[in-house]
Amino acid sequence: MKRTLMASAAAFLALATAARAEDGYDLWLRYRPVEAARAPAYRAAASELVVAGGSPTLTVAREELVRGLSGMLGAAPPMASAPSRDGALIVGTPASSPLIAGLKLPLETLGPDGYVIRSVTVDGRRSTVIAGNSDVGALYGAFDFLRRMQTGAPIERLDAAEAPKVKLRLLNHWDNLDRHVERGYAGQSIWDWWRLPDIVDARYVDYARANASLGINGTVLNNVNAKADSLTGPYIAKAAAVADVLRPYGIRVYLSARFSAPIDIGGLKTADPLDPAVRAFWRAKADEIYKVIPDFGGFLVKANSEGQPGPQDYGRSHADGANMLAEAVAPHGGVVMWRAFVYSNEQPEDRIKQAYGEFTPLDGKFRDNVIVQVKNGPLDFQPREPFHPLFGATPKTPLMMEFQITKEYLGFATHLVYQGALYEETLRADTWRKGRGSTVAKVVDGSLFGHGLTGMAGVANVGTDRNWSGSHFDQANWYAFGRLAWDPHRSSRAIAREWAKMTFSDDPAFVAAVADMMMASRETVVDYMTPLGLHHLMGEGHHYGPAPWVAGGPRADWTSVYFHRASPEGIGFDRMASGSNAVAQYAPQAGRALAADERNLLWFHRVAWDRKVSSGRTLWDELVVRYDRGVAEVAGMRRTWEAMRPYVDAGRHAEVAADLAVQEREAKWWRDACIAYFQTFSKRPLPAGHTPPEHPLSWYQGLRFPYAPGTGK
Repeated sequence: MKRTLMASAAAFLALATAARAEDGYDLWLRYRPVEAARAPAYRAAASELVVAGGSPTLTVAREELVRGLSGMLGAAPPMASAPSRDGALIVGTPASSPLIAGLKLPLETLGPDGYVIRSVTVDGRRSTVIAGNSDVGALYGAFDFLRRMQTGAPIERLDAAEAPKVKLRLLNHWDNLDRHVERGYAGQSIWDWWRLPDIVDARYVDYARANASLGINGTVLNNVNAKADSLTGPYIAKAAAVADVLRPYGIRVYLSARFSAPIDIGGLKTADPLDPAVRAFWRAKADEIYKVIPDFGGFLVKANSEGQPGPQDYGRSHADGANMLAEAVAPHGGVVMWRAFVYSNEQPEDRIKQAYGEFTPLDGKFRDNVIVQVKNGPLDFQPREPFHPLFGATPKTPLMMEFQITKEYLGFATHLVYQGALYEETLRADTWRKGRGSTVAKVVDGSLFGHGLTGMAGVANVGTDRNWSGSHFDQANWYAFGRLAWDPHRSSRAIAREWAKMTFSDDPAFVAAVADMMMASRETVVDYMTPLGLHHLMGEGHHYGPAPWVAGGPRADWTSVYFHRASPEGIGFDRMASGSNAVAQYAPQAGRALAADERNLLWFHRVAWDRKVSSGRTLWDELVVRYDRGVAEVAGMRRTWEAMRPYVDAGRHAEVAADLAVQEREAKWWRDACIAYFQTFSKRPLPAGHTPPEHPLSWYQGLRFPYAPGTGK
């Protein structure tokens, strides 16, 4: 019997050790022991914990601090009702604590989500107060305090005040009711609709923790290609169960609404937004939702795009459709996020021009609780494209940024591409709409035109994979999105360094090397996929791998040849005055700057193969050089990561190394396939020292991927 108990104990310890193995589940909230040299100062600054209030949100703030301090310092500080020693950590709001109210902290300008972290003296004792205007603000402050400890920042003398610059900071889940995730590369949807509402996965709590640590305050649970079933009673109850878990973390749930729901589930013969019965349907539906989800955020809508129903089906405008839904949720404080990703069923002159053409005439015609959600670029989440011309062009209508966190066009989960650099490039772009310095970030945060309703959305990369996002470095894109949604003026390099410290190691040598690798990775993928402004060369439908030869089919603008227009004379899409004149949709100064930027050369210009570019090489030679440079840069990333072996646990190091091996192989595939194809038009030899593709063009064209992940609706 004793031997059996001992064996059981040994097995338990083995399982416990395995459970603590680094597998990516903890994300950036690992809370591993801090460096010994810093531990005494950190313990002295958190010698006891005083959480003033017992609300659900302050309770989870206390739990997070206990979890974090226990992990980093070896033991949780004792709990107290009031400071009794030096180093007390006091958490709450002026409303929850007379002590905090008496400190007269500068909270009045920070809004409901803002917080202060300040070193104070209470009854002669040195203390640190983390105070918010709301319980959620205090929770955000608690995560900030823990982040400072994780990244090795001094915490002995603090005087920090933080408030988000963007009001709505949301993840958009392109998750379907059967748990398939469109453009998802990390397993099934985390929302187990079949078992909800009776069984609520504990993973939802960790999802909420991760988002709250970044200040993300909303999540759209279902795909923008929505099913009307999501708005039926049983599914509303399921969404309510998720909302109950997320609420203490300051996260509201939203739903994508199918515009034809009055027909699909309401028994009406029309979804015309001006029809009284249709308007009554939506008011009743909003009332039904808010009855069970009182803090429901509102609706996200994709309409009249890619075959989705919408108000134009009835001769109405986007404003008519959005305002009808806004009217329904307005009494409850809800908002409508109306996507500007639209293109008609007719063959366009230039597909990227349509959103600007449809929405600028509607400026000022949307209700106050409508915000138009605009992708970062005018096409579709390409490795590089200019900022969307709508940013800055609708001074009377607030615009919400939509970034893609999941990597639909960036090599899926296996390619290491840090999108923080992409996000920052877009946010820092100058629209010139009110003179120099009218950046996209100032449009998004509302400061350029004085809008109070602001937002940023990220198409989520979360799934059921143990590491959440399909690969370890893809976690950085979720992290970077959240940090930039809080403050779109942040540095993506600083965010990369912060993430690397929290996720892997805070050793300076590791952080410097990995941050450099991350910052270069986006330009690397542009080089081996779409150099010099090329775009939409990916495989048809699944968007996996190179397919610049795609032609034919039901729509020209679903093909690669529509966008690159290669011929013996040259390559590129003329969007200047001599072509589609899409450049005119930007302010003149912005348009000139974008068109002159060689990174956008083939986006705006049609260029002869023998034209010299800035390097002195011909366009053809430059394309080959850049494709080869991209492959070489991935090889360099592999060498960098191999050198990081001493700083990273064996399991995660091996998994990242395996992904990088795939990335190098696929970068070479991209290089070879594109060079083989474009050479059929250029008819020119490769520059000296550059090897020909490994296979003939027909070999690459013959590859098929019918079961690529993330496809389908």
